[in-house]
Amino acid sequence: MNFKKPLEALLRPPIEYLTVISMWFMALLWVRFCTLFLLSKVEALIFSCGLVGLSFYRFKQGYRVYRYQKNLKKMPVYQMTLEQLPVSNKKLFLGRGFLWTAQHTQRLRDLDLEYNLHYKQTLSLTAVGGEACIHGIADQENDISIHLSERASHLLVLGLPGVGKTRFAELVISQDIRRGDVVIVIDPKGDADLLRRMYCEARIAGREKDFLVFHLGFPEVSCRYNPIGNFTRVTEVANRISNQLPGSGESAAFKEFGWQFINSIAMALVEMGERPDYQKIKFYITKMDLLLERYLEFWLPGVDMNVNQWINSYIKLKSTNKKEISRFKALIAYVEEHALIKNPVFDDLYYACRYDQQYFSKITASLGPLLKKLTTGKSAELLSPDYADKNDLRPILDWLEVIRHRKIVYVGLDALSDPVVASAVGNSMFSDLVSVAGRLYKFGLYEGFDEPLPRICLHSDEFNEIIGDEFIPLLNKARGAGFTVTAYTQTWSDVEARLKSSAKAGQVAGNIGTTVMFRCKEAATVDMLLNQLPTVPILRVLPASASQDTPFGTDGIYYQSSNEDRFTHSDQRLIEQNDVMNLPKGQAFCLLEGGKLYKLRMPLPLSQEMNIPKDIAVLIARMRDLKQPQSEVTHANEKDK
Repeated sequence: MNFKKPLEALLRPPIEYLTVISMWFMALLWVRFCTLFLLSKVEALIFSCGLVGLSFYRFKQGYRVYRYQKNLKKMPVYQMTLEQLPVSNKKLFLGRGFLWTAQHTQRLRDLDLEYNLHYKQTLSLTAVGGEACIHGIADQENDISIHLSERASHLLVLGLPGVGKTRFAELVISQDIRRGDVVIVIDPKGDADLLRRMYCEARIAGREKDFLVFHLGFPEVSCRYNPIGNFTRVTEVANRISNQLPGSGESAAFKEFGWQFINSIAMALVEMGERPDYQKIKFYITKMDLLLERYLEFWLPGVDMNVNQWINSYIKLKSTNKKEISRFKALIAYVEEHALIKNPVFDDLYYACRYDQQYFSKITASLGPLLKKLTTGKSAELLSPDYADKNDLRPILDWLEVIRHRKIVYVGLDALSDPVVASAVGNSMFSDLVSVAGRLYKFGLYEGFDEPLPRICLHSDEFNEIIGDEFIPLLNKARGAGFTVTAYTQTWSDVEARLKSSAKAGQVAGNIGTTVMFRCKEAATVDMLLNQLPTVPILRVLPASASQDTPFGTDGIYYQSSNEDRFTHSDQRLIEQNDVMNLPKGQAFCLLEGGKLYKLRMPLPLSQEMNIPKDIAVLIARMRDLKQPQSEVTHANEKDK
């Protein structure tokens, strides 16, 4: 039978080494002076071999204590080259670690005792910070992976800036690229190292021709993209723009009016065979009469082939020598005279044109600044591309084509320079992707052909910067279309502040199946993980002693004493807030497979040189220029060359 002791004894000197030394010394004496011990040479050799074998067993016990205490102070380095990265069509590799159990909680709480605090002192000062003992309490660690079917329930990564979230993103994105999946990375801040790693991985996988870059901060080397140009229903155009407007209090009414007018413009453009974009919306929102005239010129000839004759006759009839009636008024007169003609597009445009100009300007005033930002500067060429311009060789992003051809797309939103534009474009992208997901769900990749959908891996770094109502359907409805979302943010309060609703933030959290938490300081964010963990009993030893004097003695006993150890326990959670706050960089707690807690550390990437095309190298160097001192910029540029 295996009788396991209630408490381990790993926080003590490895006294087994003294036993090993004694055994070796005794074995040497038996072999050298066997006659003194009344042994023959054969017997002495046999007994010595047995003693040496036992010494190895005792050495193994002592080495376990020594290794355990050493790992508490400094973990072995864990590095990995690009070629060593494991890639599987069934699992997603997360790093190395172990399943956290009550035993690990007991060991960690034992280290908090006053006489054990010296085991938590690190052997050297390193840049990773935190407490090495949190990971060092494990006897061994293994590769940690999750099945891709589990990953399809989406993944949330939380942690302070600079603790490893982006490097973890590189680890996951690299596997997605090599696996051959569709990869879309939305990076609001613009991380040059992430872009470089993505291209290197695409080249290793032989997919460099599938690599596309869209960056608002560098339009000259970016793809073009019309955030409102693709949709399943035309009302999506108005939704994507008006959702960026404030919708609380008195602003709610202006938002609704804005939606109505944008929808009217979009319906007219689509019916005339034109693709809506920000430039056209901005132009026509203040010149609805021009759009109405264009629409009448398009619509009425289809209703009556002789409409132009009627218009010309009407103009001659109503015009005088002093003033000639305009063609626009004649077109309106034709519609009014033929009252049986009903057209909702005309009705909406005509209704908007009848508003008093001053009043119309007030109710659309909130749209002006937003559309102005989206159509100013070089970024306007990106967001309102001219599809007929054959001289512009920059490709135009179409998410359906990206998915069909299994492309790799990096999206830099330049949120540090202009958060309003970044948020508007990011939210429109999410809406566009939701629309594409709905189309894929209903019709597949190609309508009429039953082809399996590819896995679409969407990574949103700093997603609290761009999250909106559009993100929620992407989590709870797009899974059936093959979408897998990995979201990265610092704290959960950032998400609540952005959505302006704890209920909506709860919707987002409730649709995410896997949580990876790096070092985090906000208690509310840490509690998202801790509140899902069970409590376990933690043992403590209470020494007790007693003594008693009997002056006259009883049965010859004049003094009695006793010493004993009493075991007590208290229920505690598997980990506490302080454990998460003291994590070293590159280490995390993971809630996988429903409710199993794992302790994880990522491999440190080994730098490797790789040739990069000139346009990508220039973009990476310029991205680094924005966040590095000038002395570092020169070195970075030379390295990229």
